[in-house]
Amino acid sequence: MKIGDKIDLGDRPLLLAPMEDVTDGTFRLACKRYGADMVTTEFVSADALTRGVKKTERKLQIDSRERPCAIQIYGKDVETMVEAAKIAEEACPDVIDINCGCPVKKVATKGAGAGLLRDIPLMLKIVSAVVKSVKLPVTVKTRLGWNEEGKVIVELAEQLQDCGIAALTIHGRTRAQMYLGEADWTLIGEVKNNPRIKIPIVGNGDVRSKEDAERRYAETGVDGIMVGRAAVGAPWIFKEMKEGVTLTESEKAEAIINLLRDNIKEAGEMSGILHTRRHLAATPVLKGLYNFRETKIRMLRSTSEEEIVSIIREATRQEEKKD
Repeated sequence: MKIGDKIDLGDRPLLLAPMEDVTDGTFRLACKRYGADMVTTEFVSADALTRGVKKTERKLQIDSRERPCAIQIYGKDVETMVEAAKIAEEACPDVIDINCGCPVKKVATKGAGAGLLRDIPLMLKIVSAVVKSVKLPVTVKTRLGWNEEGKVIVELAEQLQDCGIAALTIHGRTRAQMYLGEADWTLIGEVKNNPRIKIPIVGNGDVRSKEDAERRYAETGVDGIMVGRAAVGAPWIFKEMKEGVTLTESEKAEAIINLLRDNIKEAGEMSGILHTRRHLAATPVLKGLYNFRETKIRMLRSTSEEEIVSIIREATRQEEKKD
């Protein structure tokens, strides 16, 4: 799969989806270590970026070890999105990605993210203007449509291609579904198999294993698969999905511990712990414990790196004794 002239992700790549408060630099690097072929930043507010908000500007920082890496921007105004794309380009990502799929209320109901699915002409104006304003490849991530009655993705994909994008990622749900129910890949396959579509199509939604990925590739013929929530707390999923292996409990535990330590190194002990809690809450490392709930609560309440590491390693020892 190629994005533009210079980015070659190989055959059947696995990409890390952009997720707010999740895909920061330390987590992106962790996923790269375990085989993610491409990663994307947290989504970046075009409005905040153009106003010079420091917290937003920090999201643009990319480590050379992450590459290829995309910066994803979102907004609802053509001029602001163009200005934000130019600022993002100065951070030297490999790709600029436009978020046309985020379903959360604070984004979508204000007309950005998936909210653009209610105003396709505006979406196309934004995408076309951004493509023309930067030299980097521009990609789009979107959904099937706003709701069940408004699944527009088959026609929309052609329109976005005409705007000049280099690849399109489709999440197999509508905005109305949020993350509920099972992702529907039928229309993703229809887009991919449309003879008028020449750009790479990436599928996204409910891919959690090598078997899931192989089934979706076989059913739809997509060029790549993007993994989102299944990677939270489990950066090793890319290795397992690619190689068909299952990491040991100790290997998984060390991956989470390393992520915690990387965050602490980056932000200090308390901030690093707080930033890792989303992964600690989601990680499957503790799930086999007989006292899973109590152990998880104790870990999430801890303010000590040493205590959290001790809890994770003790849980791992208990799991390994079972085997």
